[in-house]
Amino acid sequence: MIMGEGGRYDVIILGAGAAGLLCAITAAKRGVSVLVLEKSNKVGKKILMSGGGRCNFTNRYISADNFVSSNPHFCKSALARFTQWDFIDMVDRYKIQYEERKHGQLFCVNSAKDILGMLLCECEKFGVQIKTHIELVSLKSITTTKGASFKLSITQSNQGINRRELFGKSIVVATGALSVPTLGGSGKGYDIAKQFGLRVRPRSAGLVPLMFDGPMKELCKVLSGVSLEVEVSCGGKMFSEKLLFTHRGISGPAILQISNYWQPDCALEINLMPSLDAVKLLQSLKKEQPSSVLRIALRPHFPKALVLELQQIWWSDLDDRPLAEFTNKRLEAIGRNLNGWVLKPSASEGYRTAEVTLGGVDTNELSSQSMEAKRQAGLFFIGEVVDVTGHLGGFNFQWAWSSGHAAGLFV
Repeated sequence: MIMGEGGRYDVIILGAGAAGLLCAITAAKRGVSVLVLEKSNKVGKKILMSGGGRCNFTNRYISADNFVSSNPHFCKSALARFTQWDFIDMVDRYKIQYEERKHGQLFCVNSAKDILGMLLCECEKFGVQIKTHIELVSLKSITTTKGASFKLSITQSNQGINRRELFGKSIVVATGALSVPTLGGSGKGYDIAKQFGLRVRPRSAGLVPLMFDGPMKELCKVLSGVSLEVEVSCGGKMFSEKLLFTHRGISGPAILQISNYWQPDCALEINLMPSLDAVKLLQSLKKEQPSSVLRIALRPHFPKALVLELQQIWWSDLDDRPLAEFTNKRLEAIGRNLNGWVLKPSASEGYRTAEVTLGGVDTNELSSQSMEAKRQAGLFFIGEVVDVTGHLGGFNFQWAWSSGHAAGLFV
């Protein structure tokens, strides 16, 4: 097919994010004509803001265990076909400097612009066309036509409201999801899936801070900005990372990770001393520092502000009494709380601050090899719109690269 002749393309990709661009590159390398449509004013916004502007573009240690899905096996095929090493090879070819941080996370040394620039350079090299400011005319703007192709009705907002029709042999939905709507997140991909009779699993905010009501909210306000290393558990999962208190509740890597498994009305268990048996520590402090008050004895282990707040919760009646006056039973109770502080969040901060969306297009509706819809030939779903969500640390980008590559081989 001549590229773009009469508004006709082999492949039309909806969304110029990580998954959409990698899919476009993979498909174009095969010699097919590719058009990428992006609704916002520029491409790759989420790439540019990720990792504090440094883009945590993948992780050295990728496995299916790093992903949340109703079908934990679905992601394996795509991840195996295009691995972290394949993406790293591309980064190396472009001589992009990167560094490894803890837990195998890989970040750009300079800027996330390096990753986006690499992807756009590859798109240009292989003739991918990209158009921004594109909106589908209605929820049913995609229709099937004779000859096993699709018709799209679009408008381009920066060129007036002129309606236009495009035709594609394949449509790839890479529209992202509901997280961070200011960066282009929307439910458009779910609407397209439903239009073609595909099931969509319930969605919720993931990798998101958690909030509290009442006294705990006030405590968090007082401690806003305080952080420490913890172990946090919920839903049979546990993460060892930093916790950060905010004016709304708790955040930091440990909380973002566990938020993928937290459900409303469920409690978290937070170990404030993950490397120590707090009961044994308190017993030894009583022997070694019997005249010391507990908040002073604990200062080497906690930020001062946190100790003062914990004192108000667990031993306010003994705040100025020496450790010698604490009964062993009381020290045991405090120690158990330090190793297992049970907190019940009232809600998450929602999609506004969520890094990802949990749930999405049901994986049972898609081929794990090609990402093509089983009920509609030529229709593909990739990236965050699918019910596959990675842990924090570059895993969601790797899913974008891997799923985009998988579809790019078959469109």
